[in-house]
Amino acid sequence: MLVLYRDQGRWEDRPFRELPQFLRPGDCLVLNDSKVFPSRLFGHRAGVRALRVGKKNPARKEHLKGLVEVLLLRSHPGDPTLWQALARPGRKMHIGERVRFDEELEAEVVARGELGERTLRLHHDGELYEKFERIGHMPLPPYIKRPDNPEDRARYQTVYASRTGSVAAPTAGLHFTGEILEQCRAAGAEIARVTLHVGLGTFQPMHTETVEEHRLPAEVFEITAEDARKMRAAGRLVAVGTTSVRVLETVAGAWTGGDKSGDLSHEGETSLFIYPGFRFQATGALLTNFHLPRSSLLVLVCAFAGRELALAAYRHAVEAGYRFYSYGDCMLIL
Repeated sequence: MLVLYRDQGRWEDRPFRELPQFLRPGDCLVLNDSKVFPSRLFGHRAGVRALRVGKKNPARKEHLKGLVEVLLLRSHPGDPTLWQALARPGRKMHIGERVRFDEELEAEVVARGELGERTLRLHHDGELYEKFERIGHMPLPPYIKRPDNPEDRARYQTVYASRTGSVAAPTAGLHFTGEILEQCRAAGAEIARVTLHVGLGTFQPMHTETVEEHRLPAEVFEITAEDARKMRAAGRLVAVGTTSVRVLETVAGAWTGGDKSGDLSHEGETSLFIYPGFRFQATGALLTNFHLPRSSLLVLVCAFAGRELALAAYRHAVEAGYRFYSYGDCMLIL
């Protein structure tokens, strides 16, 4: 764990197990409790919109037998059968085409988006998430070049994950064990939870000419009244992961002043994109993994720590052999 002191402009290398030493009475550790579900589905086209293949075409025998991979991103509010998804090969997935995953689940393409994105209508029997658990695959990061296995359903989750809906893990939380969470409590820190269901937009590279032009797709979030009261009573909010930061800063304006005993629960969507110049109103400290260039996550870190200090710390992390990516090491920014 690289500990970065913003006010002193310095850093130090520490093991993650020492995290509780950096917490103090009055702190509140804010965790994103969203749970990753098996959102990768494999099926075959039903051929509703398939082009005809001539009898002498060598591809005739394989026509409609090619595998279709679908990555479910999020369901539409108010309609659990309508989903945004990525489809591969996307060029063959025209409006009206259907993909059959098994005898009880089929998807119909109802709209096309950019970069392979499709809107799907799921036709199914039974409870949908139970079906995902049965036939779906875990959406492991693309740099993991192997099929998923049963162990990934536990390993690609935080120990406190409880609310199903993410297609990628809030990876800063992967460092925690139940024992370390108890040590954080023993250090005097309260623990509160937010829920933000992580979508693909959080991790997609930025393609715009300038940072200001980049846009994040909306992601669903929720805070219960009990957790909101814990956070508002805290002296310092220590956000675990950039997703927790985005939730805190989305609702910070509504928490300014007012009666702290009322219903402070929140739910909705956020597309908040944080970049240098942003004024943080809620986040006092941040635990986060090391992120790749041209990512909105690194931009958020630069906004919180200061661009020059953050990039200097990253150069040290590279030289010191820190691990990047989802299962890599972390940085505590104080």
